[in-house]
Amino acid sequence: MQTKMQALVTYGAHDYRLEKVDVPRAGKGEMIIKVEGCGICAGDLKAYEGGTVFWGDGKKPPYVEVPAIGGHEFVGHIVEIGPGIEEKETYGIADKDFKIGDRVAVEQIAPCGECRFCKEGNYHLCVPHNVYGFKNYLNGGFAEYAKLTKESLVYKIPEDMPLKKALLIEPYACSMHAIDRAKIGKDDVVVISGAGCLGLGMITTARKYDPKALIALDLNEERLETALKFGCDLTINPAKGNLETIINELSGGYGCDVYIEATGHPSSVKQGLEIIRKGGRFIEFSVFLDPVTCDWSVIGDGKELDMYGVSLSKGCFPKAIEGLYSGELMSDNVVSHIFKLEDFKEAFKQSGSGKGSIKVAFTFE
Repeated sequence: MQTKMQALVTYGAHDYRLEKVDVPRAGKGEMIIKVEGCGICAGDLKAYEGGTVFWGDGKKPPYVEVPAIGGHEFVGHIVEIGPGIEEKETYGIADKDFKIGDRVAVEQIAPCGECRFCKEGNYHLCVPHNVYGFKNYLNGGFAEYAKLTKESLVYKIPEDMPLKKALLIEPYACSMHAIDRAKIGKDDVVVISGAGCLGLGMITTARKYDPKALIALDLNEERLETALKFGCDLTINPAKGNLETIINELSGGYGCDVYIEATGHPSSVKQGLEIIRKGGRFIEFSVFLDPVTCDWSVIGDGKELDMYGVSLSKGCFPKAIEGLYSGELMSDNVVSHIFKLEDFKEAFKQSGSGKGSIKVAFTFE
């Protein structure tokens, strides 16, 4: 195995540098994978753009610890296995029977296994909350090779799964967790705000619950066309139609039963509070660039809403792998743009603009 590799190293907001760095080596309970590809997440983009949730607001320390190698939506092949994996020290990679050459995907979080939430089975809420690509001791997939720590949650994936499907395992698993939280029933009018990669993952997952109406919102007409193909009954561009009137017509004047916010834009939060019915379920999925303000009286005295947050992808990786591989989860053309790592500035620009693109990724093939 080579000793140096190409990597995109984070030093600060807008300070990302293409460098030659040492290839990591596997210690006890660890594995090294040769990265096939890595998607650019909305979180990666917001970190790049300087979001306070990643870099702090002067009152709390930044979440990102630099220098770090970004990327948490990655897949690859095992090229090195360290000693001790068979000892099963954690519930992470030690629980699987791996060998050199296996093709794998890894969850974005490497849970500690020791905190209250890990012990309760809610590993996605792990207190240290170490996510690949944001910590300098947990480097991610914006590099030719990546180290999977002994805490990591790793899954074998089929060798013949197309890379463009494999790159959707992590985001679709997050989408599936959001739908799990929404508890969709057959009588529900469901609105999903945002028809990007994650919103489309939610749409193709929600369709199997056969709600009364499944509606996608977006300002991008191309994405709305894709949402229809993925199973929506109706799509609406809020800038072009009276959204509240349309939703009231569909719901007998009450409002939607479920509203899933998947845009990361403050206006989408306010919009959801306006069109959701009393006693409805509001699902907040997004990461925002800056703090969001809204009229909280709507949540309580106004409508007595059930508010559900969504973090990561608890228990959904196996379902996402199976659904993507079988075709049960639609994925055609979601990975729309592939870049080489040296073209990272163009890749981030494309991902941020959303024009003609849905999921943008780096590959090393």
